[in-house]
Amino acid sequence: MIKEATLEYNTERNKLILSEYGRSIQKMVDYATQIEDIEKRKKVADEILTLMGQLNPHLRDIADYKHKLYDHLFIISDFKLELDSPYPKPTRETVFVKPEPMKYPQSKISYRFYGKNIQNMINKVTELPEGPFKTSYINAIGSFMKTNCRNWNDEVIGDEQIMAHLEQLSDGKIQINDSEDIDFKAQQMRRMNNNQNNNHRNNNNRNFRNNNNNNNHRNNNNNNNRKPNNNNPNNKNPTLGSNDSGYRKFNSKDR
Repeated sequence: MIKEATLEYNTERNKLILSEYGRSIQKMVDYATQIEDIEKRKKVADEILTLMGQLNPHLRDIADYKHKLYDHLFIISDFKLELDSPYPKPTRETVFVKPEPMKYPQSKISYRFYGKNIQNMINKVTELPEGPFKTSYINAIGSFMKTNCRNWNDEVIGDEQIMAHLEQLSDGKIQINDSEDIDFKAQQMRRMNNNQNNNHRNNNNRNFRNNNNNNNHRNNNNNNNRKPNNNNPNNKNPTLGSNDSGYRKFNSKDR
């Protein structure tokens, strides 16, 4: 009498704990947990570990990969397998522990189009002593503020408004007097001139390389044109014979 085969559906099966090992490994581990003999259970577990290492060879690239295999074995058994392990046995609390929520830095920015770095630079410049270095630092910050404002708002604001923003963002610690050499536009013009000079220098270097390449290519073509064509009979020495070696070919009559 032929026994009818029973079909198993995924909805009726147990949930795969580690899907990368497959259903067969999980069934083997379930069988090992039911073995009462300690020695037999140890042998079956060793065979399962060997098979797990063959199914996932990439684990061998991990330092102490056997420790990883033992941990996976206990996880697949739902921590029910009683086995003497050379490594600490994992627990449900240590494996499925939830990480602590990460705290993201939250800080209020008065003008978002300036960014947080501008606020940090303003805080730094307030600690500097009075002098030309501080003045140049303020010029650089104001020039950068004007650039950011133009990029985000498509408008150019005056130096008076930039000074007001500097005073506001520094909590009144930056007080610009009329006697100080503050010119944000001049700072921007110097930066633009430096960029233009760098671009001009790069273009000159690129043109110089292109001209050298063209000259080398032209010289190679001229050298190739100067080479005689040995296949052309007009290029051969009339005093020599047809022998390619360049020596005169004598016949019997010459002798």
